[in-house]
Amino acid sequence: MERLQKILAQAGIASRRKCEELILAGKVEVNGETVTALGTKADPETDIITVEGKPIRNEKKIYIMLNKPKGVITSASDPAGRKIVTDYIKGIKERIYPVGRLDYDTEGLLLLTNDGEFANMLTHPKHHVPKTYLATVEGIPHGSELDKLRAGIQLEDGMTSPAEVEYKDIDTEKNEAVITITIHEGRNRQVRRMFDAINHKVIRLKRISFGDLLLQNLKRGLYRHLTKDEVEALKNMAKSGKKEKK
Repeated sequence: MERLQKILAQAGIASRRKCEELILAGKVEVNGETVTALGTKADPETDIITVEGKPIRNEKKIYIMLNKPKGVITSASDPAGRKIVTDYIKGIKERIYPVGRLDYDTEGLLLLTNDGEFANMLTHPKHHVPKTYLATVEGIPHGSELDKLRAGIQLEDGMTSPAEVEYKDIDTEKNEAVITITIHEGRNRQVRRMFDAINHKVIRLKRISFGDLLLQNLKRGLYRHLTKDEVEALKNMAKSGKKEKK
C-alpha cells in the first residue's frame, strides 16, 4: 500500500505536488469512491484508480533534456496559445511535463519527464540539486558585489542559499559581463532577482547544467533522451543532497 499521490506520480499523471492538487479537487477515485484526503493509501496492483474518470496505467518512464529557446513557455499547455516547451518534443506518446521551470526569457537546459517521483526529487528544496547558469548582465559587477551572492542575499521572499559565482567574460566596450552562477534552489526568477539585488540587470540568461548533467553542444530547440546512467546520477545527487543538509 502506498500513498495515492505517489502512485499517481509514478504512473506519470503529473508531479507529486500536482497529483495532490488533483486529489484535493476531487478528481481522483479509488474503486469508484472519490478520495480527497492526501493521506489515503491504495494498492496499484489491486485497486481501480481513476483520474477524471480515466484509469491510470503505468507508463514507460521518459527522461528528456531540451535546449529551451528564449520566448517559450515552460508548461505542458497554455490557454493563451503561446509556444510551449512540449511543442519541441515529437513522436512521444507519453504525457510528459517540465521538471521545474525556466522563465519565458530564459533559455537552456530543461528536463521533461513523466516520472513524478523523479521530478519531485530534483525540484524539492530539501534535495539541493545544483543548477548552473550563464548570466549576461549590465555593467561589470565588482568582486565585493559577487561576494554578496556567494554569501546569500536577501530577496523579498527571504535569504538565498550561498551561490557559486565566477566571472566568465568581461566586455568593457559594451559595459557587460558574463557571470557563471550556481544555485541550489528554484525560486521564481531567482537568478534575475539576485542580480537585481546588486543592481546589475540580467539581459540574457541560459541554464547550462542541472546537477552533473551538462547542456554541452545540444542545439537550441532540440532534445535528447537521458541515458540510464544520467538518470541514476541525478537521483543519487538528489538523495545525497538531502542527507548532507540534515
